[in-house]
Amino acid sequence: MDRRKSLKAIALGTVSAGMLLDACKLSDKKESSKSANNNTSENNGPGINRMTEESDHYKEETSYTFFTSEEMVSITVLGDIIIPKDEVSGSASDAKVPEFIEFIVKDMPEHQVPMRGGLRWLDMQCLNRYNNVFTDCNKDQQMEIVDEIAYPKKARPEMQQGVSFFNLIRNLTATGFYTSEIGVKDVGYLGNAPNQWNGVPADVLKQYNLAYTEKELKECVSFS
Repeated sequence: MDRRKSLKAIALGTVSAGMLLDACKLSDKKESSKSANNNTSENNGPGINRMTEESDHYKEETSYTFFTSEEMVSITVLGDIIIPKDEVSGSASDAKVPEFIEFIVKDMPEHQVPMRGGLRWLDMQCLNRYNNVFTDCNKDQQMEIVDEIAYPKKARPEMQQGVSFFNLIRNLTATGFYTSEIGVKDVGYLGNAPNQWNGVPADVLKQYNLAYTEKELKECVSFS
């Protein structure tokens, strides 16, 4: 299994669980959604329904920036190393993962120190080795340092801070990518779409020595 497939497998389980939870809670939110719909054009924009307090929270979190422009460049480079563009879909930056991470560290402040400290650690390692910060290193140098922190079981003890940082940014990158439009298409998730059931495939029925009755074929199974 390659790196992208591994990340997809991890993210798909997480996203699926979240979708199931949201589906279960849908009925409880119907009344609240009515008031949110009344504020859609003013607070949320077309097609986005948020409760008033959710909209206010979103406005607050997006009213300022946490990462510096230099830090955002580093996050973008790292994200595209973790999920590069391939023949199937775009890269992490194409899916706006850096913007997602910027939002998450404001929404979940416990990530701020580990992320900022990790980016600083990465720059110091590169300065000591290559006399350049991470983003000014060439691709071979960037991959050399990433390879030393991307595999926890192989990492040297003195690289553990870098390992912890890379685990965090890899998790955030995978979450941001596979909950984006690009990532959802990459997974192949179709959502609730109209379909026509053509019955259990013939080879499966044969495997279990089963068959449809004439009544079932007539009343229950519709073949296209």
